[in-house]
Amino acid sequence: MPNADNWQGDVLRDLRGTPPPQRAQSHGAAHGHRPAQEQQQPPQEQPQPRTGARAPGPNTPASSPAPAAPPARTQRPARSPDSRPVVDSALSGTARRPRQGEPAAARVSRAIRRIVSSSAAREVAEITRTAERIQQPVTTGRQIAVTSIRGGAGKTTVAALLGTAYAHYRQDPVLLVEADPALGSLPLRLGAETLRWTTADLADIVEPQMSLLDVTGYLVQLPDNAWLLPGSQGRIGAMLDTAAYERVMVALRRYFGVTVVDCETLPAEVARVALSAAQARVLAAPATLDGITSTYAVLQWMQGLPSHMIAGTVVALTSTTSRPGIDVEDAAEKLRSTGATVHVLPHDRHLAAGGALRTELLARPTRLAATRLAAEVFQLSQKRR
Repeated sequence: MPNADNWQGDVLRDLRGTPPPQRAQSHGAAHGHRPAQEQQQPPQEQPQPRTGARAPGPNTPASSPAPAAPPARTQRPARSPDSRPVVDSALSGTARRPRQGEPAAARVSRAIRRIVSSSAAREVAEITRTAERIQQPVTTGRQIAVTSIRGGAGKTTVAALLGTAYAHYRQDPVLLVEADPALGSLPLRLGAETLRWTTADLADIVEPQMSLLDVTGYLVQLPDNAWLLPGSQGRIGAMLDTAAYERVMVALRRYFGVTVVDCETLPAEVARVALSAAQARVLAAPATLDGITSTYAVLQWMQGLPSHMIAGTVVALTSTTSRPGIDVEDAAEKLRSTGATVHVLPHDRHLAAGGALRTELLARPTRLAATRLAAEVFQLSQKRR
């Protein structure tokens, strides 16, 4: 995996327009764009030369070698992209009414037990302690990468649950980044209606002098002071390279207290870069025999990496059905033996149905488990600078 400190330093120097240390050649001409001034209608930007950048002219002395040109930076179209709906109008009518996360009988039974026992007070105390852990201040933005071994493991659902929890409990802005441009479903999970700017677009727009208001003009606003940066506009063939990802993540880090990244599945290159650079990692795994087998193999591989990698990794073991085909607790203990932290997310009918995440429809055990997971991951991210 690449060294996060090195690439972040290189990108920061590139953003500031300063050459790397101990390098003789000029950094070359680069192009920037004017920041957005309005949230809903960012202005169309035209490429402008960065101040101080100068290409060699025709009068350059023959004895002076021309400065080496840096790798060409991908330029976004001069025309602003059009907004596109997250769900095509031809398909929007096919969705059924969202379901509660657990049956009515289970909700009534739990309510009765809380009334006749002292569990309600203990539950409130636990929620308070968990919220205090999530609300701890940060000196620099924390980046949390969520990935999985294969599709269908629930990584986008886990990313949405984490981002929603941080946005609910924290006062500073929270960002959710979709680094899975291959028709990722994070915007749908978060209830976004339209998309416009993407991660690749913002890589050619963001500049160090931008304010938070400038940056959020290119993002999708979510409830509770949260923002979304989509990976694509739902088109097949959208690509995101590591250079664009690195540039965006370094540039946006100072604006947001917590950034949750929904990565591609491993071993995609952007996912590996994201895991290396993040302060904490979440590995989503289905509670199935093949799911825990592949996850266990990856954790064993991570044991050969620097110790902070496995120590800063949390496995989110998700139950895909109400009656998993494995003993979930025994599987969790086996995964913990590698040194990783493991949290179990119970089966939830609302999550299993797909569609927009509505926290009020989640089963109470799911809400509590997701909040505990968010607190654990955030605590681990605080240990890594």
